[in-house]
Amino acid sequence: MTVLLTIDIGNTNISLGVFDYDPEAGHGPDDLALHWRLSTHRELTSDELAISLRALFAQEGRDVDDVTDVILSSVVPPLLPIWERVTAKIFSQEPHIVGPGMRTGMPVRYENPHEVGADRIVNSVAAFELFGGPVIAVDFGTATTFDCVSAKGEYMGGCIFPGIHISMDALFERTSKLHRVEIARPKHVIGKTTTGALQSGLLYGYAGMVDSMVERIRPELGTEPARVVATGGLAGRIARESAAIEEVVPFLTLEGLRILFEKNR
Repeated sequence: MTVLLTIDIGNTNISLGVFDYDPEAGHGPDDLALHWRLSTHRELTSDELAISLRALFAQEGRDVDDVTDVILSSVVPPLLPIWERVTAKIFSQEPHIVGPGMRTGMPVRYENPHEVGADRIVNSVAAFELFGGPVIAVDFGTATTFDCVSAKGEYMGGCIFPGIHISMDALFERTSKLHRVEIARPKHVIGKTTTGALQSGLLYGYAGMVDSMVERIRPELGTEPARVVATGGLAGRIARESAAIEEVVPFLTLEGLRILFEKNR
């Protein structure tokens, strides 16, 4: 029995998941037994993170000693050695780290493959494994990213936009009379209040951006229309207003880490 801890270190949040499964049997997203999301704090020490991790397991009635393997990806380089120390303290093992040298089974057709964020490769591997190709993985995180995989399973590149929350924060920092709002569906596209106008612009604007970008990307991925899968905290809300998004997989990145672990175990 494999008990795999997956860790994805992002600029805003750290996502953790525990997969329980038999490597010899069929497995997939349903094997995700536990999942948590922590805020990314660059000042925390490995001791503080270890305490938090033990507490998360304890509140679910699980023992950290049950974990057999750990795999992590990070787009925050200073946090990588800290989390390596955390896994050494708690699990007495070095984690598998997504990066150069790890077998992904996916050729990277980027001019400089080292520039591609680990999370983007992880998402692409998961999207191709789950849905085949061509496929476009859209991640609504700190940045909104589009990652494109060919019918042959090649990572072709993608697009990067400021994330919804970053755009909202920048708008409110630069304007005197606008306030932060919940990203929710307004009653009208034409806002009758400042709150409604902001919600319309953020929600429908980003949904429209997704649809427009997918329309432009698909011809470059081939004659077969690429499927579109979305992930990230706001994926569900945007997907309800988008004509292009076909699937929402909330834990696509964690599933991708599990797939990469299996390719490298």
